[in-house]
Amino acid sequence: METYTGEQIEVLKGLEAVRKRPGMYIGNTSDRGLHQLVYEAVDNSVDEALAGHATHIEVILGADGSCSVQDDGRGIPIDVHPGENMPAAEVVMTILHAGGKFGKGGYKVSGGLHGVGISVVNALSSEMITRVKRDGGLWEIRFERGITSQKLRKIGSAQGTGTYQWFKPDAEIFDTLDFRWETLEKRLRELAFLNRGLSIVFIDKRQDPPREKTFCYEGGIISFVEYLNENKEFVTPIVSTNGERDGIIVECAMQWNDTYNEVIFAFANNINTMEGGMHLTGFRTAVANSVNIHAKKKGILKEADGNLSTDDCMEGLTAVVSVKLQDPQFEGQTKTKLGNARVRGIVYSLVNERLEFFLEENPKLGRAIVEKCMQAARAREAAKKARDLSRRKTALEGSGLPGKLVDCKSQDPKESEIFLVEGDSAGGTAKGGRDPNTQAILPLRGKIINVEKARLDKVLSNEEIRTMITAFGTGFGDEFNSDKLRYHKIIIMTDADVDGSHIRTLLLTFFYRQMRKLIEDGYVYIAQPPLYGVKRGKMQRYAFDDAELKEIIGDRDPKEFTVQQYKGLGEMDAEQLAVTTMEIGSRRLKRVELDEASEDAERMFTTLMGDSVEPRKRLIQAHARDAKYDI
Repeated sequence: METYTGEQIEVLKGLEAVRKRPGMYIGNTSDRGLHQLVYEAVDNSVDEALAGHATHIEVILGADGSCSVQDDGRGIPIDVHPGENMPAAEVVMTILHAGGKFGKGGYKVSGGLHGVGISVVNALSSEMITRVKRDGGLWEIRFERGITSQKLRKIGSAQGTGTYQWFKPDAEIFDTLDFRWETLEKRLRELAFLNRGLSIVFIDKRQDPPREKTFCYEGGIISFVEYLNENKEFVTPIVSTNGERDGIIVECAMQWNDTYNEVIFAFANNINTMEGGMHLTGFRTAVANSVNIHAKKKGILKEADGNLSTDDCMEGLTAVVSVKLQDPQFEGQTKTKLGNARVRGIVYSLVNERLEFFLEENPKLGRAIVEKCMQAARAREAAKKARDLSRRKTALEGSGLPGKLVDCKSQDPKESEIFLVEGDSAGGTAKGGRDPNTQAILPLRGKIINVEKARLDKVLSNEEIRTMITAFGTGFGDEFNSDKLRYHKIIIMTDADVDGSHIRTLLLTFFYRQMRKLIEDGYVYIAQPPLYGVKRGKMQRYAFDDAELKEIIGDRDPKEFTVQQYKGLGEMDAEQLAVTTMEIGSRRLKRVELDEASEDAERMFTTLMGDSVEPRKRLIQAHARDAKYDI
């Protein structure tokens, strides 16, 4: 019998715990965790801006793999901390949960508090340098893997105040050290929107000449809504409100457009609360209440008709809701749901007052909003009828699964996969190459409806969409439940041509607009069939791009090889399709992922699939040189 004594109790001191279990502090040690280091440093600078002490932040990606963040805030204090007997700057950098955000008056509102702090950045960096401008001097302290390597010392004189943080992520910790411009650009732009007038300069010195972009929006979240609605036709101008009640600052901006989608981004202390919370509930309730009161008051909606639902009132609405408060309470699976109950009433009151005034002062626009909401209500009723056609039947009525679905034997969703295959021909090939125990095949005839341009009733009248919904088993709309998903891998498998790309885009648009949680939970994948088959005698190899083809052939005479270019799945036999695209271990799959703040995805789907042609034309012109032609 094993003994369990005090000797088995391990005490990790200082920042050892962070280095031993980095995932507990930054999520993971791959792409997400790497970028979290930057967010932590930037959040501290933004908190200085929130406190009214900083107006300018500069983020630089160095050619040596480093990142630096500099602000013109007050500068980290350099005096000796009474409890720790070391400079406050060293305390902040080397001790977990040390900072000015825990109620002693350093910060009234803080976004960085939601994170894990600059000391974690220090622990997970091979080198880190902190410089502080205060009291006419420039002070510097250095660290190696969280341990002080050079004590705080004055290295010169300086005008003004501010903090400079330079760090190099540790190769011993991270799987990747490659900062992605697009990922950081999106977050920095978002922070500039949420903090009106704050200037954030982003420079990438890894390329020559350096890439540089400045984000500064005097319009704040009004500019944010303009950005989100850039390629949409408006029904109303932007309606905005901001105010402070009981120490809670509320900013809201909203605009109805001619689409059928509700797009709302909600933030608390600059943190994207993807799971919503009390501020979002207050906002949605206020919008529905204001629209219904106006509709009844003007006689557009009769009392006998009842009320328009909240979902009806939100159709085609783009909005940003931002609250800033002390002691935010975050809940939910990913700690991104705001739980402070009193926020709901404050947001409701401010939005309700502003929207009622706007509707009263603009009767024509008020009527346009109400009529759009009433059309949404009628479409929702029609959708209910259409949804009945896509529900799975009970056991007494039969299996309820669509006839074209070739199902797998397994009843365990975790090991079950469904391939959405373009056409019956490729479906037949896939059926012959599948593992019948765990792989299901659903052939799709033709192109599904573009859900970006269609209301819910039209979407559900499309046979291919109803077939997919039935096969997935999740239900739809209000009845959607991802826990009932029958396959934990939904794999889009289309031809490598223009039609195949279009079908894939239509399917992704459907998932993004109508079943986004399947993407968020990591259930949607794209199959990667090979581009070439290469034969030389009895040797058969496959290349997934031109670079791989060149690698296979090498310096040898191409005449020794037979190269076949696959333009469609049907050009491969069942065995070839299985080996290259379907078998676990030899296939390649791309998982479809959404970044935490998906405003870029929102804009891209609108541009590619929306009614407006001009933005699509501009996108094609901008990327024409990147296109590959097959003549």
